[in-house]
Amino acid sequence: MTDIPAAARPRFAVVDIARGVAIIAMIAYHLCWDLSYFRFIGADVGYDPQWVVIARSILAVFLLLVGVGLVLGHGRGIRWRSFWRRWAFVVAGALAISIATWFAFPDSFVYFGVLHAIALFSLLALPFLLAPLWLPVVVAVVVIGLHFVYADALFNEKLFSWLGFWQVPPPANDLVPVFPWFGVVLLGVIATRLVLASSLAARLAAINPGGRLARVLAFMGRWSLLIYLLHQPILLGLVYPAAAILQPQIAMRQADFLGSCQSTCEAGGTTAPLCTTYCQCGLKTVEDNDLWDAVYSGMLSAQEQTILDASNRQCSAVIYPELTAPVD
Repeated sequence: MTDIPAAARPRFAVVDIARGVAIIAMIAYHLCWDLSYFRFIGADVGYDPQWVVIARSILAVFLLLVGVGLVLGHGRGIRWRSFWRRWAFVVAGALAISIATWFAFPDSFVYFGVLHAIALFSLLALPFLLAPLWLPVVVAVVVIGLHFVYADALFNEKLFSWLGFWQVPPPANDLVPVFPWFGVVLLGVIATRLVLASSLAARLAAINPGGRLARVLAFMGRWSLLIYLLHQPILLGLVYPAAAILQPQIAMRQADFLGSCQSTCEAGGTTAPLCTTYCQCGLKTVEDNDLWDAVYSGMLSAQEQTILDASNRQCSAVIYPELTAPVD
């Protein structure tokens, strides 16, 4: 099948702008993830429910736009040379991310992340660009729907987890399984085919904002793949040295310790000011004796337990001096 001339394929500026907005959202999310990982912020960006919703929303937009781009680029016939060139670039990027994260995070490296998924989903979606419209509709419903009604412990293993259906997600910094996310790509295919078959296509194609912001967003959208590959190394190149110099994890663990101690102390009926004094006393003991690992793990040696018991008596005496007063 021959390539279709570029002039016959109108470019939708609104799609480029949408990609630009999506890549900015992805950069912002990954910046927050990095800040969380290095303990600049207290939120657990990888697991807190609100952050999970944000991450999945950004991912959904990205994959929806993959489907949109496939139809706009190949909906009249597959431009194989252009397709394979872009596909090879995506695969190379996916492999680079897997290798880099293997060294940086060996226990949770990225083995099937966003770029891996885009590479596979782009191939899987090709037959649906020209198939009867009812077919991608049915497949999208099945792929998305099965995710909500079926799960099996087999898919907890990394070997099968890329398909989805796990009961407990395996450790990975980025995992985008076929079910349900391929269905989102098909939604993009379906929506774009419907738009192109309607009068809405001409109106969307006519939208071409001329402001500086729109031009910047459109530029970022056209180069979104390259930006995706480069943004995280750049962010880590900034955040990692800052963390090494400022050591935010020290301040964060102190805040965590004091917050937990304060809550427990006040729950026991002691006033807030006295609890603050007590917890500051306890923190000094932990730091002076380097007991952080023992406190966080809960695995204390006999000597460490003796130190903490003595600290508890000493700190209690600070806020309740009568406990150590001689009895007449």
